[in-house]
Amino acid sequence: MKWFWARIAVGVGLLAVLGGLVWWGWSAASARVGGGPIVVGILHSRTGPMAVSERGVIDATVLALEEINQGGGILGREVRWVIADGASDETTFAREAARLIDDEGVSVLFGCWTSASRKAVRPVVEQRDHLLIYPVQYEGCEESPNIVYLGAAPNQQIIPAVAWAMEHLGRSFYLVGSDYIFPRVANTIIRDQVEALGGEIAGEAYLPLGESDVSEVVARIVAAKPAAILNTINGETNAPFFEALSQAAGPGDPIPTISFSVGEPELRQLGLPKSMAGHYAAWNYFESLDRPSNRAFLSAFRARYGPDRSLGDPMEAAYCGVALWARAVAEAGNEHPREVRREMQRQSLDAPEGIVSIDPETQHAWKVVRIGRARPDGQFDVVWTSGRPIRPIPFPLFRSQAEWERLVDDLGRSWGGRWSNPGRSIEFVRAEADREGADAGLATPSAEGAEADQL
Repeated sequence: MKWFWARIAVGVGLLAVLGGLVWWGWSAASARVGGGPIVVGILHSRTGPMAVSERGVIDATVLALEEINQGGGILGREVRWVIADGASDETTFAREAARLIDDEGVSVLFGCWTSASRKAVRPVVEQRDHLLIYPVQYEGCEESPNIVYLGAAPNQQIIPAVAWAMEHLGRSFYLVGSDYIFPRVANTIIRDQVEALGGEIAGEAYLPLGESDVSEVVARIVAAKPAAILNTINGETNAPFFEALSQAAGPGDPIPTISFSVGEPELRQLGLPKSMAGHYAAWNYFESLDRPSNRAFLSAFRARYGPDRSLGDPMEAAYCGVALWARAVAEAGNEHPREVRREMQRQSLDAPEGIVSIDPETQHAWKVVRIGRARPDGQFDVVWTSGRPIRPIPFPLFRSQAEWERLVDDLGRSWGGRWSNPGRSIEFVRAEADREGADAGLATPSAEGAEADQL
């Protein structure tokens, strides 16, 4: 009898193991085709000074995800998304990235605008061997196996815009930007380029994100009399800046400005069409592009969000990022970040901006470069284009990769491990034009500004 019950026990055990194997096999198959939803995270600022730019990127990302579900999902599975608010604060971005991955179980993060937020999220995705798809142009000087960069590298925006400006606007520039990693490094690249081409930097100023008192900055710019202004201000501060610049320069005598973070949505939402008309912006995408894929994109977006909505470059890049990721998931057969990253390196797309393809060596996108001139109606006329996609070069050739990485690390250390200046004062970098302005009665540059000149 004992022998009989022992046989029964063994049989039950084998059936349990077999049942487990069958369940595991069914689960694995359903994870690949059909099964539960694929969960993704959207991490952008819904509040704070960057919300004016980032809310539209959220909308474009959601539109792309909705279109995927309308088409049957990916591998027969619905895509579900969780939206988190980075609140225009890099520490919040890092905390929310960890929560989305650890608590919400997202398989990818679509997010970040400022380089400070991306820099804060980078160690989060690297430590977890995860994936961030980043949609905004940036200062370069970075590569990460856990980030796919869909915005422009410096040679796809900053560098060609400076070369165009020196040919068409003049050889003297005032640099003005928000006080965090992107404007600081971008202006170092610009300084290197302008010096190499025999131009002049007339002055340089940095404002805290959200700063509204721009009077002294504009006064210094006007006193310096540059041929053009190169603007890396982000978010809401662009509204008082362009308004003050318009009033100070006077009608018929504007100082032309090229902006690197102002597009159609900012023009509309910040009330800038009139004060920015005639100025320039450097991007890869403009809403006015007459391409079939762009017309379809505009139609779908406005059908979803309303006919008066404007679209800008990071919104288009975010929309494309979802499509590229979905193709990579389908080809990988699952949503695991490591496998999807590998498949992302093979992807290309006939995007609204043109052909976008991921460079397998850098995980940056090949991009067409464009410069647009703002119109009073809030649109841009393209005045120059590269005409073809440009290969991304994340580390500008003016310095070695090691030198760029050291410069970036030194900035982070000088800010106490942050990627934006924790100080809340406007900082002027010493230049010849600043000294002339001081002689005219303007405030003299700070000692910290003089040190910043050595970056």
